[in-house]
Amino acid sequence: MSLDFTALRSAIGQLEKSLAYAHSPAALADAGLREQLRNSVIKCLECTYELSWKMLKRYLESTEASPADLDTASFQNLIRLGNERGLLRSDWRRWKTYRQARTDSSHTYDAAKAESVFALAPDFLVEAWALLQELTRPSDQA
Repeated sequence: MSLDFTALRSAIGQLEKSLAYAHSPAALADAGLREQLRNSVIKCLECTYELSWKMLKRYLESTEASPADLDTASFQNLIRLGNERGLLRSDWRRWKTYRQARTDSSHTYDAAKAESVFALAPDFLVEAWALLQELTRPSDQA
């Protein structure tokens, strides 16, 4: 089965673009614009995060001898397996931080939490690009 990474690639690109706009001179000079662009970054992070772990799971299901075992695997075990396979740049603790940021940003609005998630976005962007690179690496080089 061939996996389609188009949505993940697009989401990562949108996160990257939103971050660039949010750190632009225009945004830094206008607090209202910065706030709107920060919110854009947060929404892009949420989407990219969801697609990242779901594509990781699909990839692992396509490469595991017993893919059904992944249906009952905890998120923590899924991330650990991704680490064991060399697909992830960061470990479970860092992914737990990303997961918490996604939860914080999507279930409540708090300016301090929003800033915290916004500050985490550049690191997650690097993580997401690294994951996509590993997931799309030709299998003979993996």
